[in-house]
Amino acid sequence: MTPDAPALTLPEELILLALDPDRGRPVCGARDLAYGTAGAALAELEIQGRIREEGGRIQVVNPLEPADPLLAALLRTLDPPAKGRRRGMRARRWVGEHHRDVQEKYLDSLVERSLLSRRTHRFLGLFPHHRHFPGVPDLAPDVLDRFAAAEAAGYPDHRDRVLAALASAIGLAGDLTRLGRNGRTVMKVMRRSEWTAAAVHHNVKQNESGGGD
Repeated sequence: MTPDAPALTLPEELILLALDPDRGRPVCGARDLAYGTAGAALAELEIQGRIREEGGRIQVVNPLEPADPLLAALLRTLDPPAKGRRRGMRARRWVGEHHRDVQEKYLDSLVERSLLSRRTHRFLGLFPHHRHFPGVPDLAPDVLDRFAAAEAAGYPDHRDRVLAALASAIGLAGDLTRLGRNGRTVMKVMRRSEWTAAAVHHNVKQNESGGGD
C-alpha cells in the first residue's frame, strides 16, 4: 500500500481482489464472494484477538469491541464468553447465515468512503442490482501487488496466508496466482488448514450442490 492509502481489513481486501474492474462484478460467483467476505470478517476478528475456533465453533475470547464499527457489530452477533460449558455457533453456520448482510455492509462502507463506485440497475424494472467499480483512490492494484509479493515470498505473514486461503475457498486462486498449478496447490493446502476458509469452502460447495439457502 502507498503511505497515504487507507488501511483495509481482510474482507475489504478480498472484495477488491475479487472484483472485475471493467465489469463491476466478481470474477468468482457472487454468492461465493459473500461467503468469503463473511469468513474474512471472522478471520479479521481472530487476528485482532477477539475470537478463536474450538471444535468447529466460534469462541469469543475478548468481548471488547474493536474500533472498527463493522467488526464491532459483527462481534455482537456471536455468543459472549461462557463459563463452565462450551458455547458458540458453528463457523460454517455463521458464514451461511450472515454472508449476505456482511457483504452488503462492507460494500456500502467501501462506497461511502469512495473506495468503490456503485452503479445500480433494476432487473425487470423492479429489483435493484448493483455493480461496483474502482473508486478514488483505486486500491485494487496495490492489493494485487501485495498479494503477488506475498506469494513470491512464500506467504511469510499469517495474514497473507489467511487471505490466500480465503481466495482459494471462493475459487479465486487461478485468477490470482502467478505460479500456475503450484500456486493453486499451495493456496488449497492453506485453505484446508485455516478454519475460516474451511467454513467458507463448505458453504460454497453446499451452494454448488443445491444445498445452500
